[in-house]
Amino acid sequence: MSTQTVSIPGYVVGTWQIDPVHSQVGFAARHMMVSKVRGHFATFSGTIVTAEDPAQSTVSASVDLDSITTGAQQRDDHLRSADFFEVATYPEMTFRSEHLRPSDDGFVLEGELTLKGVTKPLSLAAEINGFGPDAFGGTRCGFTATGEINRRDFNVNFGGVQNGVVVVGDKITITLEVEAVLDTADAPA
Repeated sequence: MSTQTVSIPGYVVGTWQIDPVHSQVGFAARHMMVSKVRGHFATFSGTIVTAEDPAQSTVSASVDLDSITTGAQQRDDHLRSADFFEVATYPEMTFRSEHLRPSDDGFVLEGELTLKGVTKPLSLAAEINGFGPDAFGGTRCGFTATGEINRRDFNVNFGGVQNGVVVVGDKITITLEVEAVLDTADAPA
C-alpha cells in the first residue's frame, strides 16, 4: 500500500451525518441487454469520520432495501421479492470503509458491501466535492462515488430470459451523491 500523503483542499476533521435530503444512493442495470434501468433508494443513513490523516477516514452506511424506487411499482415489488433482494429476510444493505487512498483521477474508498448476508470488498472511485459552511451556521462536505458489483456475487441470482434475451444484466453500477453535515460537537469555533 502506498504511503503517499492525501491532501484535500479545505479539509475538516470530524464526524459527519449523511443528509438524506441532499444525497442520493442510485444504481443502473442493463435491461434486455439494450438499455439501462436506473433507480435509487429513498431511505438510507450513514456516518463519515474524517480523520487527521485523510487516508484513515471511514464511512459507515445503511440502505433500506424496501425503499427501492425505479419508477415502476411492479418492477419495484419484483426487486423486493426473493428473486432479487428478498427484503423480508434481508431488509438492509450496508457499506463500511476503512480507508481512502489517492488515485490518478481522485481517490478510492476501500470497503466492504454486505447484501443478502454476503460481504464482499468494494472499491468506490471517489471525488471530493468540497467542505464549507451552510446557510444554517453549520459545516457540510460533499462527495461523489461510483463503483460496480456483480449482483450474482451477492446471491441476487434472478436469471430471467424472455424470447432468448437476458432480462437483467449481472453488472450493477452504483452511484452515490453524498452531502453530510458536521456534528455540532466537532464544528469549528
